Amino acid sequence: MTSSLNKRFLLKLLSLFSVVRGYNIIFIAFAQLISSIFIFSTNQSFYEVVFDHNIWLIIISSACSISAGYIINNVYDSDKDLINRPLKTILEKEISGKTKLNIYIVLNILTLFFSFLVSFKAFIFFGLYIIGILFYSIKISRYPFIGNFLSVILSITPFFAITVYYNNFSLEILTHAFFLFFVILIRELIKDLENLVGDFTMNYNTIPVKYGEKTTKIYITFCISIVFIISFVLITKYDLSLMIYYYVLAIPFFIIFLYLLWKFNSKKYYLFLHNSLKTLIIIGLFSIILYSF
Repeated sequence: MTSSLNKRFLLKLLSLFSVVRGYNIIFIAFAQLISSIFIFSTNQSFYEVVFDHNIWLIIISSACSISAGYIINNVYDSDKDLINRPLKTILEKEISGKTKLNIYIVLNILTLFFSFLVSFKAFIFFGLYIIGILFYSIKISRYPFIGNFLSVILSITPFFAITVYYNNFSLEILTHAFFLFFVILIRELIKDLENLVGDFTMNYNTIPVKYGEKTTKIYITFCISIVFIISFVLITKYDLSLMIYYYVLAIPFFIIFLYLLWKFNSKKYYLFLHNSLKTLIIIGLFSIILYSF
């Protein structure tokens, strides 16, 4: 009996981890810490950043708010996800909708509490972030272009919490942010291609549903051309130390990416392209360490 209860508990825990995309939360938290150490804190040592409790409070606030966002998206997109990712969605249904909403409320309260411990400015920042996620989930996620843009903006907003804390705004940091913005936007568009069947069935007006695969690929190609320009600017204009090799290698990566994008149309290849972009983002995170050399 005890063994059965333990298995049930572990299954629910695994389900919750899947709903909040725990792997993404861990990645974002690590990315915030790494960027704080090597980019944003220009006048502080490694130990000063690591032992700054405010940084950890911002990271925890970000983790709680992003987790809450994934939960509310899961609630609104469950029917579509059942078509696009049936096994994952069945696992996530181990937790009832009521429980998900309760966890959503608790996570948002924790976000506001921890951010208030940092400053009132951080409290307002995360309060607006919570409202933005809710507005996106309820109203905007079904619409092409604006839905993709807002999704990407919400994805990179936690990094601006670190920027605001250190009051470190510069053209170079904004250029890095634009590179990340367009890479994530490309990933969102590939994900829309990958989820075309579910989106069409549930009447989501994504770009592939409304304008077709070819138009979506043209749009992705346009975004990649912007990535090339941003990469060139970063390589030629700023002293990136060894991090420069990341942006140099990003150019042939996207050339191959474009070839595969136009050559194949199946969900299997879209999934491969989606995962390749995830890999590029992960490599980009670790390349931040090279910035200090």
